[in-house]
Amino acid sequence: MSKLKKTADIFEKSMNAVFTFCGFLAVAFVLIITGFLVVSGIPAIKEIGIIDFLFGTKWASTAAIPSYGILPFILSSVYGTAGAIIIGVPIGLMCAIFLAKMSNDKTSGLVRSAVDLLSGIPSVVYGLLGMIIIVPIVREIFHLPDGANLFSAILVLAIMILPSVISVSETAIRAVPKEYEEASLALGATKTETVFKVIVPAAKSGILTSVVLGIGRAIGEAMAVMMVAGNVANMPNLFTSVRFLTTAVASEMSYSSGLQRQALFSIALVLFIFIMIINLVLNFIVKRGAKDE
Repeated sequence: MSKLKKTADIFEKSMNAVFTFCGFLAVAFVLIITGFLVVSGIPAIKEIGIIDFLFGTKWASTAAIPSYGILPFILSSVYGTAGAIIIGVPIGLMCAIFLAKMSNDKTSGLVRSAVDLLSGIPSVVYGLLGMIIIVPIVREIFHLPDGANLFSAILVLAIMILPSVISVSETAIRAVPKEYEEASLALGATKTETVFKVIVPAAKSGILTSVVLGIGRAIGEAMAVMMVAGNVANMPNLFTSVRFLTTAVASEMSYSSGLQRQALFSIALVLFIFIMIINLVLNFIVKRGAKDE
């Protein structure tokens, strides 16, 4: 018995060491990425000037007299992500409610399989479908010379965030104790009232987490956005071609050099800081919501 216990203790300590190593490895990766972006991005910001870089409205990195203003990229990323959340979150939440509370097992299994399939589709396929289907439709409906614009990018991003929003929201809704629903129905509330006034508020922490994941997916997307947004460094307008922070890096990195290349690393640094701030703020909201519950 003592030999078995000794073996079990060795195994336990070994697994603890493995788990600890993996935990610190994840932290190390984040620190390495942060350090690399800071070291690579700061020189260009110093040379260009932080005000001119962040608030300049013209990006012309290959011109005879280059300009490196990234305000159009920042605003395009903010507007595109906000638009995708405004469209995608309500649709995803309604679908999650349908799967968790309204549908039968057969229907929910079918819809859930479709959602899982959506999450596995590569970004380039979303971009291709958006370029072939959404861009021409937007052009025809709004009588535009070109349908590759911010609105088309918002529609594609809204579709892309649906799997994250639906899956996490459904899990959160299913985790609400059954007693909440039964008590509400017993007091005379309808099923719809119970869902929106009892279950959804009780699951708000999980729903907010799905929004965090959706924002991360939307703001970090490059390939699909590049194919449907027009990829032109304009100040953002709903029906003009725009370039996001991610697409600015992806579209020029292959042929960049010198200050242009350093400026692209600076854009990556700004995007990294931007995502960190969003995650910190939303995680704070999620934790605060959990405490209030």
